Amino acid sequence: MAGGIDSMAQHMWDARRARQKYANLPAALHPGSIAEAYQAQEAYYRLAEPVYGPVAGVKVATTTKVMQQLMGITHPCGGAIFARTIHSSPARIAKSDFVNLRIESEIALKLGADMPAAKAPWNADSVAPYVAGAMPAYELIEDRNAVYTETNAVSMIVENCWNGGVVIGTPKPVTCKEVAGITGRQLLNGKPIGEGKSEDPFSALAWLANLLAERNRDLKAGMVVITGSLIPTFSIQAGDRCVFTVDGLGECVMDVT
Repeated sequence: MAGGIDSMAQHMWDARRARQKYANLPAALHPGSIAEAYQAQEAYYRLAEPVYGPVAGVKVATTTKVMQQLMGITHPCGGAIFARTIHSSPARIAKSDFVNLRIESEIALKLGADMPAAKAPWNADSVAPYVAGAMPAYELIEDRNAVYTETNAVSMIVENCWNGGVVIGTPKPVTCKEVAGITGRQLLNGKPIGEGKSEDPFSALAWLANLLAERNRDLKAGMVVITGSLIPTFSIQAGDRCVFTVDGLGECVMDVT
């Protein structure tokens, strides 16, 4: 089993490092379950950390019913954010660092205290004391020109759900109610391209903390947690300026070079 798990991770890591077009794992390496895919994701972390730094945050993926239906699942997926891929707003991001850079406009949470796996199960109320603040954020999606209709969830999980990093604004102390259902507005080169409302970021944190607790992985003080996109994912080009403003939380700014 361990050899298979390691081979799954190595296959996906090698493809990413070679900047190959994204493809699902071959049949011989296909995880037999979601749980096995997350075991392989843990092995992927060990390959990625020497390059991208230690795990310093977590992300939720496939939060929309549309994406879940495409991938044949009924739930979100989770992945890691690595320390060297966390950028503070205003940030300059080189498009050439990515094969195909796509952007998600999200609310991020900053943790003020450790969340031990032993305290699971978590819910939106029980996570609240651990949240130091919330801020607008971008997730940098490196999908390597994946064909979404052909992508299976277990392969994407092994590959860490396409995370290429995040850009984060300045955290502000919040309550659960203050960030549920608030509006975010996306500007691209000064023009509005999208507006949407958050769902419940604290519930997303609880879901991720429970997912990690199943793997005996704690969340740590200082970690960044991104909680799902407020507007549809979009592509950008070199020279673009992105400004994402969230009511009560300020803005996140990114220039693409």
